[in-house]
Amino acid sequence: MRRRSFIKSGGAATAATLVVPPFYIGRSKAVTGVETIGHGGFTYRIHKDWGAQDPARVPIQNCHEMVMDSKGRLIMLGDHIQNNVLVYDRSGQLLDTWGSQYPGGHGLTLSREGEEDFLFIADCGFFMDKNGRGARQSGHVVKTTIDGKLVFSLGHPKTIGVYDEGDPYQPTEIAVAPNGDFYIADGYGSQYIIQYNHKGEYIRHFGGRDNNYTQYNLATAHGVCVDARDSHNPVLVVTSRAENAFKIFTLEGEYLDTIEIPGAYVCRAVIKGEHLYAGVCWSKIDGQRGPNTGFVTILDRDNKVISNPGGTRPQYVDGKLQPIRNEGNHFYHGHDVCIDDDENIYVCQRNAQKTYPVKLERV
Repeated sequence: MRRRSFIKSGGAATAATLVVPPFYIGRSKAVTGVETIGHGGFTYRIHKDWGAQDPARVPIQNCHEMVMDSKGRLIMLGDHIQNNVLVYDRSGQLLDTWGSQYPGGHGLTLSREGEEDFLFIADCGFFMDKNGRGARQSGHVVKTTIDGKLVFSLGHPKTIGVYDEGDPYQPTEIAVAPNGDFYIADGYGSQYIIQYNHKGEYIRHFGGRDNNYTQYNLATAHGVCVDARDSHNPVLVVTSRAENAFKIFTLEGEYLDTIEIPGAYVCRAVIKGEHLYAGVCWSKIDGQRGPNTGFVTILDRDNKVISNPGGTRPQYVDGKLQPIRNEGNHFYHGHDVCIDDDENIYVCQRNAQKTYPVKLERV
């Protein structure tokens, strides 16, 4: 594991570790030209250069996902072959970077176990090689300490008889249940959700795909999230991105319901308080998936869309959500969101000209 630290052992920032040109320091703190986006009570000032760094020293390819640890640090996973993890404070100051062994770094989930934080990382196996060409290898999932020390690694499910030889496996996301079980979304592979216990022992799998896309099947099972807003009845929110929907399952994999988000290619769901947030990679324009048409969508406790920062205002007709799309070209492709304790949103984007995370400051 390669590592670069931007903090002293005592926790105070040190300017000597990273020499950033004044241009980039100014960009990371920029407040001029700030726009307000969103709807209803969920509006935000957009700070596009909140996390900007000198790409010569802190290179990125895609900013895929971000979580906040128990110390309030924002940990971002990307897929640059030389630089996987960036750690920020909430002001946008870079504290640390580590890792180069996850060239297909895609999914990042925090697991709080007692007084200790752990990370689950999904490497989907797709990446850009040193010559800038697309490459592919088998995907895998690892559990690490908060600073990247390996706890265990899980490879292709064929090794334990869950998949047949030749079945594709390109994991994109992980979710952790209250009892420690975790769920892997094989979103770019065979579209299953695979459940393991806290030791990494297989329990079951469900979902999958067929040509009919029935309610039990998944079409780009890009994300999985444990929704514990009802603490007595936690459920799984599973992304079916190509269907512009989230599907709800019990923790045992029984299908319950579908939340349709017409026009929006949603990524993983993120629960904060009583609300569900998600990045939208693309929206539909004239019935087709448009380029650089991402935004953020926010749902209330009843899973009704109430705001689309960077997108069109949500409208319901006879109880049915009307198609939504981006508006204003504020984002390229919204791949993930992280919400802090002040309900600010940090947006990670893929295929976004190597831009760093964007901050949406709650108004």
